[in-house]
Amino acid sequence: MSRLVYRKGIDLLSGIIPKVCAADKRVKFLIGGDGPKRLMLEELREQHRLHERVVLLGNVEQSRVRDVLIQGHIFLNTSLTEAFCMAIVEAVSCGLPVVSTAVGGIVEVFPADFVCLAEETTTEALTKGLLQTIDKIDAGDVPKPQELHDQVKNMYSWADVTRRTEKVYKECSTGSSLSERLVVQRSRGPVAGVLNCICYAICYLVLAITSFLQPEYTIETVPYIYEGGRREEGQPNALGRSQSELFQYSVLSPSNDKKSI
Repeated sequence: MSRLVYRKGIDLLSGIIPKVCAADKRVKFLIGGDGPKRLMLEELREQHRLHERVVLLGNVEQSRVRDVLIQGHIFLNTSLTEAFCMAIVEAVSCGLPVVSTAVGGIVEVFPADFVCLAEETTTEALTKGLLQTIDKIDAGDVPKPQELHDQVKNMYSWADVTRRTEKVYKECSTGSSLSERLVVQRSRGPVAGVLNCICYAICYLVLAITSFLQPEYTIETVPYIYEGGRREEGQPNALGRSQSELFQYSVLSPSNDKKSI
């Protein structure tokens, strides 16, 4: 599920598909997304006669992402660069173990038992990780979909993200005095340092004037809709479904003998 471009590692994917399909006759690849590298995948499918095992879905609307993810058993991420990679969070939330390149912030998103990180950003390393994950699924040695979903729900909630973001802002705003910050900015260089100090002083002045015209206590805060900021189990959400009903809807996947990636 990504744009079919070089940065997303589609060249790596084109090398992985024939090797994995040859090693395990049950494997089927579902590829969502579009882009200039789609032609490469279409040519590969023709060359290796994998029309029934490589499905190119094209652009997938956001509302249909969940419907596509639950058809799979493993999520493969071949990105060459990533800051965070929301795609693997969505995949694990739908109960899929992940095989991925170890680039950017991906290594910090989940613990090791959730994600199989390739030792190198190569076709061979990703193929090895993919086949090992298939073996683990066959042996029942992967977390159950419900466990994966619950972990994501606890690790990545808007309430938790808000608390952590607020903590960072408070630390930045109360950690040092204005003079100390200007000293740090001045150390950036003979020219850049002076410009940084001027910009910083202007921003500080604008903030001070704004705070005077509209003090913080006059800003209306958003109240929690549910007590403690969390919806109680069984309490209906905006769609009229309880949390448990939504969970069952989110992670149930079709049972079949093919391993879809």
